[in-house]
Amino acid sequence: MGDGESKRCSRCRRGLSLEAFGRHRGRADGLQDYCRQCAREYAKQWDKRKRHERRLLKYPPTPAGYKLCRSCGQVKPHSEWHRNATASDGLSTRCKQCKATEGRAGHLKRKYGMTVEGRQALVDEQFGICPICLRPDPEHVDHDHETGRVRGVLCFSCNAALGQFRDRPDVMRRAAAYVEGNVWKPKLVAPGVYRLPS
Repeated sequence: MGDGESKRCSRCRRGLSLEAFGRHRGRADGLQDYCRQCAREYAKQWDKRKRHERRLLKYPPTPAGYKLCRSCGQVKPHSEWHRNATASDGLSTRCKQCKATEGRAGHLKRKYGMTVEGRQALVDEQFGICPICLRPDPEHVDHDHETGRVRGVLCFSCNAALGQFRDRPDVMRRAAAYVEGNVWKPKLVAPGVYRLPS
């Protein structure tokens, strides 16, 4: 091919110099059919189309009033989503349930330095029951407020009760005696003089 030769681009139909075409060993003349500019535009369009197709495969279209959760992969109504003013559709990317699950996992990690699996291992060691009231499926991690050491997993009521008693065994023993009928009442021993039970 001598100087001044040209080739017609099969996309834009312009006659251009050979330098305007990229190399292609599979062609008889050793050059691409599209000029470099058209090849770039075609590649961009092809990439955009393929990305759109992959997105449709991963996130199929949903009916009006519904949205696909990217965490659980379920299509749920808009009522199952938190609002997000910065999103294009005004809704969060994760449904309320997934967001709550991730929030609980983050709380366990931040406060107790443990995972959801670690908490479940504690529950399994307790045979799946609250060690105080023996109810099944305890959910609340109990810890020593002074040292931060995790003691176990309790039901809501028992965990709240320990918190109300401020982890003081003497107060808990008096509460047990009270409930068992050993009522805490001062006794009148003389006019205006009361004796407290020991």
